[in-house]
Amino acid sequence: MPTPPLTRRQRQILDFYRTYTRTHAISPTLEEVAQQFGVNKVTIFGHVAELERKGVLARAAKGISRGLQVIAEDAPTSPGPAPVHPTSPTVVAVLGNIAAGCPIETVEHPEPLELAELLPRDREVYALRVRGESMIEDGIHDGDFVLVERRSVARDGEMVVAVLPDEQATLKRIYREAHGWRLQPAHPTLEPLHVPALEVRGVVIGVVRRF
Repeated sequence: MPTPPLTRRQRQILDFYRTYTRTHAISPTLEEVAQQFGVNKVTIFGHVAELERKGVLARAAKGISRGLQVIAEDAPTSPGPAPVHPTSPTVVAVLGNIAAGCPIETVEHPEPLELAELLPRDREVYALRVRGESMIEDGIHDGDFVLVERRSVARDGEMVVAVLPDEQATLKRIYREAHGWRLQPAHPTLEPLHVPALEVRGVVIGVVRRF
């Protein structure tokens, strides 16, 4: 079966997995892939999730840091379970920490977050742990979890997970401007970010507080 359409970066990551595995007989960790491309692990995590969804990477087993395998192009492809998918209607995978002011740090292995009946069952949702106070006036504090619907398009005023041109990610409200985008914090002493381009990785649909 031919390889499905991939972005340039996705093809680079897939090629790196293929070369690394051939050389070391094991697959690389997310951290090693992130170091190879000079970006953070959240950025790589998003690309890897897409490669799994497209059926060109598959996970041998849950909880194994080197468990991703490249699927041969002429073999039947069957997408492995994407790490961001909940394992039941009441569990969301915590992918890591989302910066509310600084770059992101992620965890290597997602952890489950029990949410009972809080989750919408007709949308793909993942969770991020907030680091920083830049959205505090929206009631989001350092250490809270935000529930994010995986979307690539957002309306003005929605709170989004935005990946910037330098591949750093942040949590802000988004507004379209004449020459790009404004990412607006919710903090009295912080200025908005003005960027010519960005990538929306999801829209915040809820907050869970850790007391």
